[in-house]
Amino acid sequence: MGPALLRKLLHLFNLQHLKAPNCLKNQEMPKDQHEVVVMGTPHTSTSSTTTIITMPEISKPDYVVWSLFNTLFMNFCCLGFIAYAYSVKSRDRKMVGDMTGAQAFASTARCLNISCLILSVVMVILFITFFATRSFYPRLP
Repeated sequence: MGPALLRKLLHLFNLQHLKAPNCLKNQEMPKDQHEVVVMGTPHTSTSSTTTIITMPEISKPDYVVWSLFNTLFMNFCCLGFIAYAYSVKSRDRKMVGDMTGAQAFASTARCLNISCLILSVVMVILFITFFATRSFYPRLP
């Protein structure tokens, strides 16, 4: 940027009160020397007020891990998958900031996870007892 262009910019932006650097006055400045223009201190008001709002970070559980476990290992009548869908919805609502909606989806996911877990455990116990007792009783001819 040439010195003439810098002068025009200073005039255009009403900055003539600033001291022009020596490079504008003297064209023969060596390349290894640099000058700094001191513009002064910024204007500050003495009556500034600071307001600090602290919002508590209450992390409500969204049961995604539990739902994923039920989906992969104990998916009784697809209840684990449905619980996983509600858990993801709960996490999305939490990211948006809708804590009421997130809590509602998380509550539904928790109920589905509990029912999936209980029904899956009952089914496993029934299968074990069925196959264990079947071997003790011989078949009738």
